Amino acid sequence: MTRSILFLTGTRADFGKLEPLAAAARDAGHRVSFFVTGMHMLDRYGLTKLEVARMPGVGVYDFVNQRSGDPQDIVLAKTVMGFSDYLIEHRPDLVVIHGDRIEALAGALVAATNYIRSAHVEGGEVSGTIDEVFRHCNTKLCTHHFVSSDSAKRRVMALGEPADSVHVIGSPELDFHAKPSGVTLDQVRAHYAIPFDDFGIAVFHPVTSEQATMGAQAQALFKALEASGRNFVVIAPNNDPGSEAIFAAINALPASRFRVLPSMRFAHFSELMKHAAVMVGNSSAGVREAPFLGLPSLDVGTRQSNRSEAGSVTACAAFDSDKIAAFLARAWGHRLPRDAGFGEGLAADRFVQVLADPEFWARGLQKSFQDAG
Repeated sequence: MTRSILFLTGTRADFGKLEPLAAAARDAGHRVSFFVTGMHMLDRYGLTKLEVARMPGVGVYDFVNQRSGDPQDIVLAKTVMGFSDYLIEHRPDLVVIHGDRIEALAGALVAATNYIRSAHVEGGEVSGTIDEVFRHCNTKLCTHHFVSSDSAKRRVMALGEPADSVHVIGSPELDFHAKPSGVTLDQVRAHYAIPFDDFGIAVFHPVTSEQATMGAQAQALFKALEASGRNFVVIAPNNDPGSEAIFAAINALPASRFRVLPSMRFAHFSELMKHAAVMVGNSSAGVREAPFLGLPSLDVGTRQSNRSEAGSVTACAAFDSDKIAAFLARAWGHRLPRDAGFGEGLAADRFVQVLADPEFWARGLQKSFQDAG
């Protein structure tokens, strides 16, 4: 049976995770659309709404939910209002959100209060920031769960969700990395004017609970990278509070060894990761995609604390310049075996298999707490 499925995306990162699921649902015959908001709408971050619009065969609705400097509670309120207006008018059969961003929280809240079926992708994760609070809130608001691992399923169930509402599919972004990107490294380097043959990737996002120190952390990290003498492609941070201080540190880097980009198309980013020497920072890509690709990564700070047990991941504080230098000297260019802790790149296939089960759609929308045991 054909269903209407609405995906909510607020960042370049969550679109990379939702796109494989949306494409599989579209190809299975469902009517797929995207509610596009958040960072996607901002020029400073590459106006990535254009990447969503390139996806064939799906509907797209754009909504500006913030001005520069808006605090997260105001962004939440604006997103709730905009998404509510859209949802009431269109009433999809299923709303799909991802992870722990403020836009996802707004989507889960609006779907729950309007008794519209909802699915949360990649709940049950752990991290060291307020994102974990938002993520667990989304779990409690949504009626269905698509998680990345058995341990994530156990955590979702620990929050009172019944086992038959939780489906282990792996991390959807690995679906991209498991297949050819469709572009060559030469094409990527030409498109983004990357002059290096030998390079690492650096992505450092703000931690909202550590706003007071984000500038100092960024300065310490990038000073250590500069001291290494290596070349890096730097992807701009997201727009959480604290990003201005990180931009200040990035803007001071020498252009001869640091190519700074506001964002990248996902296929191009995948190809770049497949040829990088290392990955450094606190992006989830460093603890999920990097281990899957065998790319050694340095997880800096608290943002991804406890999210990966892969042997290719090294953790350190931003101020630990000796450990950063030791990692770069030891790990640069040394590929490792693939780690399948977050799946084998088959998430989209498993997603549509669940959607094809009539029991998925028969589950009632009134939630009840399932006690452990």
